[in-house]
Amino acid sequence: MPPAKKRVQRLRRYDSAKTRAAVLAQFGHVRNAVRTLPPEAFDKPTRLGEWTVRELVAHVSWMVDCVPRLLGWPEPARQEVALLDWPFVTAGIAEWIDERSREVDAADPAALMDRTGQAYEAAVAVAADERLIPLGFGAMTLADFLVTRTVELVVHTDDLSAATGVEIPYDRQALAACTRLLADALAAKAPGGAVEVRIPPYAVVQCVEGPRHTRGTPPNVVETDPMTWIRLATGRAVWAAERDAARVSASGERADLEGLLPLMS
Repeated sequence: MPPAKKRVQRLRRYDSAKTRAAVLAQFGHVRNAVRTLPPEAFDKPTRLGEWTVRELVAHVSWMVDCVPRLLGWPEPARQEVALLDWPFVTAGIAEWIDERSREVDAADPAALMDRTGQAYEAAVAVAADERLIPLGFGAMTLADFLVTRTVELVVHTDDLSAATGVEIPYDRQALAACTRLLADALAAKAPGGAVEVRIPPYAVVQCVEGPRHTRGTPPNVVETDPMTWIRLATGRAVWAAERDAARVSASGERADLEGLLPLMS
């Protein structure tokens, strides 16, 4: 028999115009929430180590403001990092990101967010999708980098809501892009076709080595909602607890993702 062909994951395509708008829209939701917070709220703790709400807001602003700032730097000669590499390389510069975020002047959080939104909107209006962005772990295209901004914004919107009790809406396109990138990262980390992971209405991926399902009901299925998936993928939630609370359904002997999560932390 000829050797089995290695299964190659099909790369997902993102509509760049929608991604650009989604980043601005989700940032706008966070900015509107920040405007409603009383002064004492900014000193509250968050679930992110020693960060207060003020430091979390500074980080969110910095993560969006880095788009216009990096577009002002010389363009790298070649692309070094693909979109699916990003979830796995950010941990290597986590300490550096923490230091840069703490340097942001967030004495007036609302004004900071206003400046950031304006700078982002002006910069992306004239930048090409293929423009390379210089990053600490390698150059990415602007189009790919903006998809990663949806992850940062959605995840930290959830962090801010948890810290303040303020319900902050999610832009549908930002939530979809975040969900899909993290789902594809799971499939890249554990390639295969033995388990089908469903995150309606945004993503379905197959992963984990083993017999590949082709017809009918898959024998190994994991299903959850987008925010539960995002929390699991980023270490904000624990697999066993979410399964016990029925926020995750897992059927089949291979449908246990605990050893593969989180993807980012």
